Amino acid sequence: MRTRTILASLVAFFAGLTLCLAADVNMGTWKLNEGKSKFSPSSTKNHMVVYEAAGENVKVTVEGKDKDGKAVHNVWVGKFDGKDYPVTGDATYDSRSYTKVDDHTLDMTIKKGGKVVGTGKIAVSADGKSRTVTTKSADPKDTALNATAVYDKQ
Repeated sequence: MRTRTILASLVAFFAGLTLCLAADVNMGTWKLNEGKSKFSPSSTKNHMVVYEAAGENVKVTVEGKDKDGKAVHNVWVGKFDGKDYPVTGDATYDSRSYTKVDDHTLDMTIKKGGKVVGTGKIAVSADGKSRTVTTKSADPKDTALNATAVYDKQ
């Protein structure tokens, strides 16, 4: 009887977790709308960003091109809890943290070696069909992270 209760509790927990992540407006595939976006000349353009459930975490996969046209690919796996989680595949920074402000807004902090190199805000529209990502460099002289990118949900 105790085993059934534990098993039922675990099933209910994971079902609830899946529903919570599925209901998150950030989840899904987002494609860059270059016509509505503004970038510094040295900015990387992330053409496709995918948010998906990864167990009890969120996995964010980024595909794009740097200022020289070279392919960019990085992956972040973590929670929207304000804690730093590692980023793999990007030499310019090694961790990001996301903090959920409300159902449609995330704050982001980008770090390299524990030092903040950039910050950002991700705002999903009320209808959930687009989102705007505003990033700023921590160093006023470094404009590489200064951008306003608009994405359409696929």
